[in-house]
Amino acid sequence: MSRPVLILDFGSQYTQLIARRVRELGVYAEIYPFNRPQSEIEAFGAGAIILSGGPNSVTSPNAPTIGQWIFDQGVPVLGICYGLQLTCHLLGGRVAASDDREYGPAEIRLRSSASDSKILQGLSQVQGVWMSHGDRVEALPEGFSILAETDSTPYAMIGCEHRQVYGVQFHPEVHHTPEGLDLLRNFCLSIAGLSNDWTMADFLDRKADEIRSQVGSDRVICGLSGGVDSSVVAALLQRAIGDQLTCIFVDHGMLRQGEREQVKTLFGSHFQSDLRVIDAESEFLSALEGVTDPEQKRKIIGRLFVEVFEREAKELAGAKWLAQGTLYPDVIESVSPLGGPSVTIKSHHNVGGLPERMGLGLVEPLRELFKDEVRLLGRELGLPDHLVQRHPFPGPGLAVRCPGLITRSRLETLRAADHILIEELYSTGWYHRCWQALCVLLPVRSVGVMGDERTYEEVLSVRAVASTDGMTADWVHLPHDVLGKIASRIVNEVRGVNRVMYDITSKPPGTIEWE
Repeated sequence: MSRPVLILDFGSQYTQLIARRVRELGVYAEIYPFNRPQSEIEAFGAGAIILSGGPNSVTSPNAPTIGQWIFDQGVPVLGICYGLQLTCHLLGGRVAASDDREYGPAEIRLRSSASDSKILQGLSQVQGVWMSHGDRVEALPEGFSILAETDSTPYAMIGCEHRQVYGVQFHPEVHHTPEGLDLLRNFCLSIAGLSNDWTMADFLDRKADEIRSQVGSDRVICGLSGGVDSSVVAALLQRAIGDQLTCIFVDHGMLRQGEREQVKTLFGSHFQSDLRVIDAESEFLSALEGVTDPEQKRKIIGRLFVEVFEREAKELAGAKWLAQGTLYPDVIESVSPLGGPSVTIKSHHNVGGLPERMGLGLVEPLRELFKDEVRLLGRELGLPDHLVQRHPFPGPGLAVRCPGLITRSRLETLRAADHILIEELYSTGWYHRCWQALCVLLPVRSVGVMGDERTYEEVLSVRAVASTDGMTADWVHLPHDVLGKIASRIVNEVRGVNRVMYDITSKPPGTIEWE
């Protein structure tokens, strides 16, 4: 495998997308925080370095920064957004607040004088990009030239060819920049000369080695939910450490229809894992009784999961580790990339450390991956396609799709509606055209008429979104006849629902799940 790309994170919500795009090119990439010691950065042996975006201004007193030595490593450097501004700031240019801030789509024009630049090869003369910046470059460092511009940003793309240092004011890593992957390809393959020989098989081998190194001969407990993430973790651990693994499936009463039986068939029989099924429905529902606040629900469920695993760990001699299917979108929605103060969008019950009293370390082999990469890893591990392609399902289960009070009867209603939704999406060929589809049982009642009788029952919202990584999502334009069939079946077959709505909110501003 060729030398990897090192991405230095300055706090952008998109940093992991950069790594993901680079890996799509077949080049391995890792992310280090910007303040990692110089010795560790140099020891990494990068074949190219990318400086991420970030929310700060380079002119602020406490802005995250790095030494000029980063440009003296003998490898190409690409600065993205904040990374471009930091490059100019460190190398003698001038950065200031802009009167015309750019957020969202913009159009850049390549300079004809820069047509020979390797980073521009194959790119359209005029192209759409995604901007998100307030500051702007006002003067370039010595040796740099303008490669592209917009009406309000003359330094939209810059470069110093002899030093192989480049900067873009836009975000090439997001899908809203259609030619962004081509730009990254030019940087990684043409300019840095890296080989595109990294595969998911390489990731599997590396992670298996890391797991064996981390846990040694200790026993590991894996929290298995039946979803894609935890199933891939379980299969990966089974591959890495075999009979040192014990999978625990907790039936908390908020699962999809048939979930428990499917897990027992796949992992208990097919993979022959040491699988232990715990019936904890009454315990969870009792703890959630009367609770309506979504954050409190998540925290209660997270706490109980820890307690259940704690009890089970005491029954397993030598269990010292807990494995979880935490993905990067979970991490960045829960904590700041820079470890500083941030607004919590929603807490994730499988993010963060465990209570010290539990005495278990944490194994999170998927923490740097996005959902589609997890699916690729699942295929590499031999998981069946119907599981690998399954829509994301939250750790707290149907609890976060049941605003208001959580009761056994409301969960049964929601579970039945969800089953109909998924069944219809499969039968009409729309399931795999959606990133995620779900039902939400609203704490709202409406008047209806069924069989010439007045009804006053609950309202259910259907949601289907298209996405590639879960960071952003658009609602799916399901055909009216498909929506009509879904609504008709739910109202007629699910007791307690007399009205079905369709959620057409994108992310942002809404999250994919309602709670």
